Order: sequence, then structure tokens, then C-alpha cells
Amino acid sequence: MSAANTAESADFRGPLDITRAATVVLDAESTVIGWSPAAAELLGYEPAEALGRPLSAFLSVHPVGGTPPAAAAEASGVPEASVVSGAPASTGIGPPSLVGNEIHVAHARDGRELLVATATCPLPGGAADRGPGAPDRILVAAEAGELRHWESRLALLQGLATQSPVGLAIYDTDLRLTWCNTAYEREIGQPLAAFRGKRADELYAGGSFVTPGYPQTLDGVMRQVLETGEPVLDLNFRAQQPSDPGRDHLWSCSYYRLEDAHGHVFGVCEDAFDVTDRYRVQERLALLVEAGRRIGTVLDVATTAEEIAEVAVPDFAATVRVDVTRATMTGETAAVGSAADMSLLRVADRAEPGIATPDPGLADPALREPGAPDPALPDPDRPDAEGPDPGLPGPDRPNPGGHAPGLPDGPGAPGPGVPGPGLLDSGGPETDPPGPGVADPGPLDSADAETGPRGVSGSANSIGEDRHPYPPVVYPPGSPQHRSLSSGGLVLDEGTLVVPLRAGGGILGLVTFDRCAGPDASGRPPAPDRATTFDNGEVALADELAARAAVCIDNARRYTRERTASLALQRQLLPHHLPPQSAVRTAYRYLPADDVTGVGGDWFDVIPLSGTRVGLVVGDVVGHGLQAAATMGRLRTSVRAFAQLDMPPDELLTRLDDLVGQPAEEPPDAYGGAVETYDVTTGATCLYAVYDPVSRRCVMARAGHLPPAVVDPDGTASFPDLPAGPPLGLGGLPFESMEFELPVGSLLALFTDGLVEARDHDISHGLDTLGRVLADRSASLEELCDRAVSELVPGGTSADDTALLLVRTRELDAERVAHWELSAEAVSVGRARELATGQLEAWGLEELVFATQLVVSELVTNAVRYAGGPLGLRLIRDRTLVCEVADTGHTSPHLRHSAEDDEGGRGLFIVAQLVQRWGTRYTPTGKTIWTEQALPPADGG
Repeated sequence: MSAANTAESADFRGPLDITRAATVVLDAESTVIGWSPAAAELLGYEPAEALGRPLSAFLSVHPVGGTPPAAAAEASGVPEASVVSGAPASTGIGPPSLVGNEIHVAHARDGRELLVATATCPLPGGAADRGPGAPDRILVAAEAGELRHWESRLALLQGLATQSPVGLAIYDTDLRLTWCNTAYEREIGQPLAAFRGKRADELYAGGSFVTPGYPQTLDGVMRQVLETGEPVLDLNFRAQQPSDPGRDHLWSCSYYRLEDAHGHVFGVCEDAFDVTDRYRVQERLALLVEAGRRIGTVLDVATTAEEIAEVAVPDFAATVRVDVTRATMTGETAAVGSAADMSLLRVADRAEPGIATPDPGLADPALREPGAPDPALPDPDRPDAEGPDPGLPGPDRPNPGGHAPGLPDGPGAPGPGVPGPGLLDSGGPETDPPGPGVADPGPLDSADAETGPRGVSGSANSIGEDRHPYPPVVYPPGSPQHRSLSSGGLVLDEGTLVVPLRAGGGILGLVTFDRCAGPDASGRPPAPDRATTFDNGEVALADELAARAAVCIDNARRYTRERTASLALQRQLLPHHLPPQSAVRTAYRYLPADDVTGVGGDWFDVIPLSGTRVGLVVGDVVGHGLQAAATMGRLRTSVRAFAQLDMPPDELLTRLDDLVGQPAEEPPDAYGGAVETYDVTTGATCLYAVYDPVSRRCVMARAGHLPPAVVDPDGTASFPDLPAGPPLGLGGLPFESMEFELPVGSLLALFTDGLVEARDHDISHGLDTLGRVLADRSASLEELCDRAVSELVPGGTSADDTALLLVRTRELDAERVAHWELSAEAVSVGRARELATGQLEAWGLEELVFATQLVVSELVTNAVRYAGGPLGLRLIRDRTLVCEVADTGHTSPHLRHSAEDDEGGRGLFIVAQLVQRWGTRYTPTGKTIWTEQALPPADGG
């Protein structure tokens, strides 16, 4: 049904309208003298049957529930006959011209009884002047149900006009206001007569629709409805309400065209409901949702503070400042003491462009009194005022969630000279000049001396530099921030709202929300639609924002603390600086798979051994994280301890396997139960190699580990087929060593499987790629490390920890090594002293002659007395003076303290006092006793 047909079928007349109702004409004696067709239709009597009969034949004498006729007549002073006959009384319901609206029982012709509503209208003239049969009054009747329905419609229209909170207005075809209800008048603030005839855009100047897809002006939308005839529902219109200037309101508006009964368009109706409060609640809810999405994206205190300010400006406040305690920045426990004396740092400060609000924490130096301390500088009288903390993260710190792989960041970043946790710095052993008498590969590593440590070393050093730490803030007593710290609660002071960041019963800092109540930086007053204060809902919203931010900041604080502990653990477990070695040059990279803790289970080490030899080790523990790192630390310590005993590689791995295979007895926990731990030691792999720069021989053995890559000086890369021993802790099979000679300048690459194995390719592909990268002889070790990591671990991270140790071999010059064979005779002691003295004089080490003679005499004497020949005496001039005496015995001398009456036993004790260190090294033919003495300063090389 079209709108025109609906209008035509609608009947706007009431049920008692004389043109619709059952009409009866009565004379003075209430006799029916007139009977309308509607009356015949209602009761079923034709006019011929009704005329001349009394009204009581059709209607009850008195109304249903009404008073008896006599009582009514007595009360009204009207004769009873008049009341019975239905004549109007002096009082009644309705206007004087239409008295009645009474409910009577009507008797239909078919015997039915109907409840009808009646009303009477007296005709002009008096009843006394009329005789029988003369028209006296007219009675109209309708079914009571129809009247009640009509009255409901009237009540609805009346309520819409006077009581409805929805603003209703009717505009004509010229879009001028012709009628409005009471709610619309309240919005305008004037009676209808004051603004009738005005256009909508004149009443709401500057307003516009914010719902997309429709005209922005009121005239445009209403003109569209008039032209198309299609109603428009729920359009959001933003404007300032005439009765409430200076504050934006939002209305939900609907429009539909108005037509008369014949379908002629005569205007448009507007329904408008103020949804400002609901919209603001939705905005606050949306702000909370946005805060949940954007705050706490990374575990970093400063980044989280910046995210708070970004979310709140400019939608919630003109300026947001976030101050965090120094303890929170360093990962310490939140302060629970005197909050007013906390040391705060300004970590975030964000303002709407062109807005400047006063900051009591960072006062203008020109406004401070003479002699007053600068709040931006540390107070020397305060115990916690150590000045700018270079260990604190700066505003340009990389994101912990997306920092460069392996590079440390945050408050746990090491200082200058300390390598980072993820990609350890090689420190520069490759660039150290070779020791005296060391054969240098020459042009092969010429680039090393020119470029120095590359890549990692520069990054690691820059991290420790001062990076513009966050300025400290001190709030004067009486300021909102000081009051908030003192009370521990939020403080609202006009346009400033201060909310503390609380977590775990302590205060982490403050968030200051400021709305510019005065002129901005250019002197302009705030916009009229800008709120300059915070209402109760906004205070609750700020409290919720701060609570969510406090949880994120506390998580970041905990992460900072644990990460700092992890980095300290790693710095203790892994070598952050390898001492220079005469035997080799080194460079390395370490990338943990666990980015959160920055530590893992892979490890490597370069161990100086006796006789200028060097031990090279790389290993891999199952898993990664703190537990794997702790296990790695135990294995690395064990390897260093066994290596100092000068064990050959196969024996060292056997001892390590026995140690790992021993069951660990964990103590019960505090509740008396057993501690359930996952044993990551069993299944660990290890590769251990020993290189001797004098003989250029290398001995190595492996326990379930990948073999090393060996690159000859000509660039040929190979992977020696070392006997594959079982992983540590499994037992059952012995370990075997392999010995081979390495030319000067050979390159050894010790690595873990995380470097060459990945999900997208097999291990053979990784080995081929590594061999191709290492074959470039023109690149330095640092460059080779970078290329290997970039090609094999392109993303900087892998599913497994990665360790890479590159070693370039050297050879000691023959002029720096002297060797003699002696017989096991007493005369050999003097001969040994003479040979040693002559060699030291040739080397210009006369200062060491006396001590060396005592050492040689004691060691050769013990060899002659307790072992057999032939004997060997060797002197090596390296970074220290090495003296070695070899014999065929297999018993090691022991240092002991002789009693006062002992005639001997003091020789080895005297030797120990003259040298830096000494020890015993077993060989297939016997043993070697060795000592090391420091060179004179002038010849320290």
C-alpha cells in the first residue's frame, strides 16, 4: 500500500462525530423522532421500527455504574423525569455544548447487548416551549471500544506534543518551521511563536550531519526527503544547542514526508533525540578499546608511557605527561614508602599542536628564585641523586619487541666495552698484533688491521654511551602532582587531572591529563566546544586508563628486571672478551633463539693452554632459555677445568660424559615434595680441539656435534670426517680423536646446528653455503662472521640458538723456540743450566737468567732422579717465557710444604714462587713439566 492510499483510507473523525456516530433525534419526552442510518446499522432497527418509541426501549435508563435517576435529580435539582429521559443535566463530562460521554447498555434487535458511549447536544430554545414531537436534543452513540481506541490516539498525540523527550517539528515545503512540540521548544529555549517560520539551518547554524552518505545540512536532507518521499532514519547531526551554547550536542534525527488525505505533500516531519550522553559513553568505551589495543604492545616502560600519551591526546586531553619512578625504569620493586619523596623521571610528554600548558615539574629556570635548585639536575644532598643514569634507556632506544637481532637494549644494556647479550662482540682479538715470533698470514688479514672490529663492536659500544636520559622532575608542595603522590589517589584541580600509576601496593609513577583552560601558545583562547574540565565519567575513564597502563608498565618493569638478570647471567656464562692469543686470531657471533631473556644453550670458548697452545670448544645444550643457559654454564666451566689439566680432546670428552651421566639429586622443595626438572644436560653436544702453533698440529674430538669447517690458505673448504662420538650423558661408546696439520693461515669454523639447519632447507645446504662464504680469503674474520649470519640466518633469529667461532691459525717463529735433548744423567743438570742461560742471553732476557736457572735445575734434577731418559728441554719466548722439561715418567710431582727437619722437598715450592704458573702435561711417551714467567716490561712485546 502506497503512502497516498494509506492517507485516503485513514479516518480522522472521532467515533462520536455526528457524521459517523449513530444519531437519534429526541423530543422533550425522550421519544425517538429521528433515526440515522448509522443507528440502524448499530442496533439493527430500521427507522420505521424505531420512530415513536421511547429511548429507554433501546438504551438503559441510567449509565452503567452511574447513580440512580432519583439521586441524580436530587443532586442536580433537575426533575427526575428529565434525567430518566436522558435530558442533559447542568453538569456533565465534556464541553457545555456536548454533555455526556456516558456508557449505556444498548439493546440490539437481535437480542445482543452492547456497551455504547453516548453524548447529547441540546437544540436551541427551551424545552418548555416545545410540545410532543418537537425536536429537543440530539443523541449520538458509538461502541465504547471505538471511543477508547480514539481516546488512546488522542492521548498519544497529546503526549508527543507535550511530554515526549523526542523533539518533533513540522516544516512546510519551503522548509520553514510551522509547528513543534514542547521538547523542541526546550532545545531552542524559546516559545514556538518566537521562531515559527524560520528555517532549520537558521536555528542550528554551523551544524552538520556526521553520518556518511547523506547531505551535511538540514536543508539538504529535508529537501531529499521531500523530493523522494523515502524516510531517513537515525542520522547523526552535530551542532550547538541554542539553549546550551558553547557545547556540542549530537542528535539522532529521522525525517519523513507529510501528505494530506488526498496525497498532497504539505511538509516534512523531523524527529530528533539528543544522544550526546550516549555518544560520549560510546566514545569513552571506544577510547578504552583503543587503549587496550595500543597500550602495552611491547615490554618497555618508556614505550608504554608514550602509548598512553598517544591514546589520550587529543581525544581526551590537550596535554598528557607521564612520570615514572627511577626504580621502575631500572626494574626495581615499586616504591611503597614515602611517595612524595620519590625520584621521578619524565618519560613521556605529548601535547596537541599549538597547545602549551604549564609544567610545575620542569619549571622555567628564569622564573626560579636565586639559589633555588634546578629540578632537572640531581640534588647532591639526596642519596638517590646520582645524576643522569647512563644505564637508563633513552628515547631513541630500539623497540624490545622489534630490535635488531642480538643487539641488547633497554636498561640492561651493557656499558662501553661490554658485548651485548644477543650478538656478542668479538672484542677485537683479530686485530691484535701478533706476539713476538709469531708467523702472521700477512696479506690474508690485512683488512683486519685497517677496519678493526666491525658491525657488532660498533653497536655494542654505542649502546653504552649516554643517550639523553629522561629528565628528573620535582613537583613543588601544593601542586596536584605532589598532592597525588602524598595521598596515593587521584587529584582533580580545575582542568588538571593527576592519576597515580599503582601496582602491587606501590606507586610506579604519575599520569597528568591537562585540558588547556587558558590561551594556547599563540595567545588564542580555547575553542568554545572544548571541554576545560573533567566530569565524573571522564575521571572514571582516566582512572581506568591509568590502571590499565599501570599493569602494562609493571609487566615491563618485571621484564626489565628479569632481562637485566638474564643479561648478567649471560655475561657471566659466555666470554664477552677473548684474550689475545699468539696461536690464533678469533671472531665470533652468538644469537640466542630466546629473544625475551637473550640467553640460550649454545656456547663457545677459547682456552689458553700450556706451551702457547690453545683449546677451542663449541657446544649445544638441548633447548634454550634460562635453564639451558645455566646448564651451558656448568658444562663450560667443566670444560675449562678439564682443559687446564691438559687433557687430550678424547679424554676430556670422556670425563665430561661421565660428569653429565651422573644422576643429579635435587633437594626437596619447601613443601617436602620433589622438584620436577627437565634434564637438559643429557643429549648435549660438544666439539673440542687443541691447536699447537709450534708444530701446527691440531687434535680434535666431538661428542655428537657437527664437524668444523676447515678452509685452506688457497680457499678450499672442507669438513673433516671426525669420528662421531655419542652426545654427552648417553654413554656406551668411546670418543676418538683425529690429529692433522694445518698450514699457516688456515681457517677453522666451529659452529652449532642452529647456524646451518633451518625449516626451509636441510643441513647439507647450510654446510655448502657456509663453505662458500668462508672461502673468500680477501675478507676479514669479522666480515666473514657477518656474511655467514646474514646468509644463513637472514632474519637475525632462528628456531635454535646459533653460535659461530672463526679461528685463523698462526705459527711461532723457529727463532722463538729452543729445544734440546739431554740424557738422564746428573751432568745434564749443569748442561741444562748452560743451555738455558745462553738462550736467554741471546734473546736479551738476562733479567730472567737467575730464576730460569733455578727452575731448570729443579725440574731436570727431578727428571733425572725420579724418571728416565731421554729428557727434553724447551724454551719458548712468547707473551711469557715458557720453560718445559719432558721425561718418560708418568708420575706427576706434587707441591708440598716441608717440615723444619726435612732435608729436601722444597725445590718445587721454590719454583712455584718464582713463576706465574706451572703444571704437568701428559704425552704418549711420558709427561712434560712446564712453567711460565712474565717477561720484563721493556720486552713485553
